[in-house]
Amino acid sequence: MKQFNEIFFFIFFIILLLSAYSKAKTIIGKAKIIDGDTIHININKIRLHGIDAPEKKQTCKIESQDWFCGKQSTEELKKLINNQKVECRINDIDIYNRYVAICSVNKININQWMVKNGWAIAYRYYSTDYILEEKHARDNKLGIWKSEFLKPYQYRKNNKK
Repeated sequence: MKQFNEIFFFIFFIILLLSAYSKAKTIIGKAKIIDGDTIHININKIRLHGIDAPEKKQTCKIESQDWFCGKQSTEELKKLINNQKVECRINDIDIYNRYVAICSVNKININQWMVKNGWAIAYRYYSTDYILEEKHARDNKLGIWKSEFLKPYQYRKNNKK
């Protein structure tokens, strides 16, 4: 019986380690920017955790003038990454089979930077991680906060085909 218990605990320990390893997966490489909250590194599709950026085709309004805020959000992410290696710590997989991750470039938390500079909002439905950064951007009218806009999830809902 003692040998069975030792084998059982050994197997349990290995399963626990494998589970922790799979959640702590890190992906590093050059990123292709899809939009303000999605990147690809090699074959890996990665959604930035806790943020929601305007869709590429989404417009916002500044003094009744349309402004391509979705394109601008994408461009700001491209400028931040600047063709450098990105490191993403995976913490989940979403319903579209994309990794959900906190990513960084040169020790800058990309997710946090996008919200703090107003190019994405804190995605409260999934996380409360970037609420203070969103308040900073909103209070200082940074990025999309200098305009009138639909929250990205509302824009997606309104433009479903």
